Amino acid sequence: MAPREIKKVLVIKLSAMGDFILALAAAKKIRQAHPKAQITLLTTPPFEGLAKLCPYFNLVETDGRPEGFGDWLALVARLRKARYDRVYDLQTSSRSNMIFYGLSPFAPEWSGIAAGCALPHRNPRRDQMHTLERQADQLKAAGIWPDAPIEPGSAPGPDVSWILRKVETPRPVAGGIEPRPYVLMAPGGSAHRPEKRWPVESYARLARELYDVGFDIVVIGGPQESALARTIQKSVGKARDLTGRTDLAKIAMLGARAALVVGNDTGPVHLAAAAGPPTIVLFSKASDPILSAPRGHVAALQAKDLAEMPVAQVMQAARALTRFPGGANA
Repeated sequence: MAPREIKKVLVIKLSAMGDFILALAAAKKIRQAHPKAQITLLTTPPFEGLAKLCPYFNLVETDGRPEGFGDWLALVARLRKARYDRVYDLQTSSRSNMIFYGLSPFAPEWSGIAAGCALPHRNPRRDQMHTLERQADQLKAAGIWPDAPIEPGSAPGPDVSWILRKVETPRPVAGGIEPRPYVLMAPGGSAHRPEKRWPVESYARLARELYDVGFDIVVIGGPQESALARTIQKSVGKARDLTGRTDLAKIAMLGARAALVVGNDTGPVHLAAAAGPPTIVLFSKASDPILSAPRGHVAALQAKDLAEMPVAQVMQAARALTRFPGGANA
């Protein structure tokens, strides 16, 4: 008997931004495995704009985190009515497991970790795997990944070339006939996780050193992080403040054109890194780069306390990663 055709697929990925960006690698593989299927993404509002640009999804729904019991029932009722043939739960959390239990006993084929699902990911080491390898191993268990060992570092990172084809962003810093290359800085991050931030004074000193060797400085972040940009501008008066002025697609474009990206372990840095530039990501003890660092031309620097990470260490990594103007690497 021929296998049942999979016509309708649901992908669940709710948050956070860095994890969402990394999950685009798995989403690409899902689209390749089901090229003719209607694929719906269940996510949250911050990712709607980016997801609607993405070629991996036909539909985007943003009520993946219902706030009350009534909204929860409405979500489950809508998913049941949609009659999906298969669900890929890339969130694999207690919240997404509850969706499976809400759809039981007649849940679709479900790839995830919910007890009783049809396509379980049972690898006992899943929590010790990098996000990319963990999701590749999950898709392998679902039968849509090549039957080969998944080694550390073997899973490809997210491909955001489709953003670069769809979004036009002017150069963020004016220049003459030969404009200076620019460094994209992301000094912010989750307000409730200050331990994941390198001190802004360190960013300001780094910006000064990079500016003096020939780079322009561009600062990105949310509108609430404009004070960080102003602190950097006190060190480099010509630094460009784009905080609150970029959506996710523009961040990818800015990253693609940057000579270097430097930032904390935060979503915009993961997105910019996925566009291919040399990238330095700064980790504290609050997160593990072995499990979650972006892939590509990336240096992940870690200190138990980021306040103790010297500017000289980051500058050394910058010299190793990218060509400085005028041969200033020496």
